Amino acid sequence: MTLLQEILKVAVDNEASDIHLKPDQVPVYRIHGALTNADSAALAAVDIEGIGNQMIPDYARQAFEVNHEADFSHDEPGIGRFRVNLFLAQSKPCIVMRHVKTDVPDFASLRLPEKLKDLADIHRGILLLCGTTGSGKSTTLAALIDEINRRHRRRIITIEDPIEYLFTDRESIITQREVGIDTMSYQEALVHLMRQDPDVVLIGEMRDQASIRVALLASQTGHLVLSSLHATTSSMAIPRMLDMFPPSEREQIRHAIALSMEAVVTQRMLRDVENRYIPAVEIMLNTPTVKKLIETDRLDVLSAAIETGGEDGMQTFNQSIYEMIKSGLVTEEQGMQYAGNPESLKMNLKGIFLDEGNRILADL
Repeated sequence: MTLLQEILKVAVDNEASDIHLKPDQVPVYRIHGALTNADSAALAAVDIEGIGNQMIPDYARQAFEVNHEADFSHDEPGIGRFRVNLFLAQSKPCIVMRHVKTDVPDFASLRLPEKLKDLADIHRGILLLCGTTGSGKSTTLAALIDEINRRHRRRIITIEDPIEYLFTDRESIITQREVGIDTMSYQEALVHLMRQDPDVVLIGEMRDQASIRVALLASQTGHLVLSSLHATTSSMAIPRMLDMFPPSEREQIRHAIALSMEAVVTQRMLRDVENRYIPAVEIMLNTPTVKKLIETDRLDVLSAAIETGGEDGMQTFNQSIYEMIKSGLVTEEQGMQYAGNPESLKMNLKGIFLDEGNRILADL
């Protein structure tokens, strides 16, 4: 067994999510969220360089030589699939690997709200998954794709960098394309996307103007587009997208978003009373109120629309966390750390509910 295989096997056997390799240090595993040192010898820079050379594909090798960092995937037979980032630090190679699960988790195992399953029945528009790094965006997107796959006869195309979950065709026909292997770039893949007859498109990340434009075009021509975005709240997703465009284009893009956006789901990962992960989920749906607020550029009060939209299926982080605390799933201390408004949550837990959202909307 090679050094690489030994490191990867230990990670999988111990249910590690990530592996960190740094010169003159022992391998470090992230196990259930905590960093844990391996019970082995420290790795020299030459060891890490050798591991990198074993894994890196030709296309990524060229990128690494130019940029001194590269992303790619590695499939180790009999052990598993890993997302890899190879980079230089103080002129020495370092590697971070994430174990990619081949079994797509369902909503129940992810402990997601059942109401999110309804998003799988949407036929056109844009569904955005938001959150910070490590909040579970990609995993929830995979669960949504698999839910569509179970329920509907659709042609699904994914563009990912890299592929994180491998899907098996059920009712749908799924084609997965990995940037760097199956297509040279997101931009190239997006240019040719509409000629591949998709019903559903997964764009791994809204990272630039090109991906947003294609998502808007696809949604306006009757397709369903799923993607992720780095945003801390659902109401911040729209300004985050608009910031990628020059001021002269923002009004046009904002109106296009108002027409196309179906839902924005944002996650924060908490620890429950048994120290297991559980997501707090904020949901914004494009109700007539939300659509009007986007069209009229009142993005500053979208959070009030979410707060008062419970009957439509919306919820804020505070409302999500409140329910978890009341049901005994998370402690009040843990909930306060991730609440959108800790002071308001504290009042709610004391039985005090101020109708602030309706007051704000009534003043419009």
